[in-house]
Amino acid sequence: METEAELGRISIAPEVLVTTARLTALAVPGVARLIAPPGMGRLLQASGVKVDVVDEKIHVEIYVMTDPDANMLSVGRKIRAEVTRALEEMVGVDVQAVDVHIEDVAFA
Repeated sequence: METEAELGRISIAPEVLVTTARLTALAVPGVARLIAPPGMGRLLQASGVKVDVVDEKIHVEIYVMTDPDANMLSVGRKIRAEVTRALEEMVGVDVQAVDVHIEDVAFA
């Protein structure tokens, strides 16, 4: 993602967006851990966050495992709100969507 400025250009690597979304999601109470998306990602040990940039807008998909006592709906909403806030305020990008996929519950 690039932005033109008066004195030059600012480019943000996609990895920065992934790291910001990943760390923000992990900080939400009730999230046990992130897991790789279904399919080849699970075999390749992907990070649990997928970011697409389309027309200067960000679409994020996050795959999480929740704590057994967590309210999954509340956790999903909190992840969506916090990741959107972090990307818009910290990185300065427009977020089109944050999709949260609760894939499993982390039982002992």
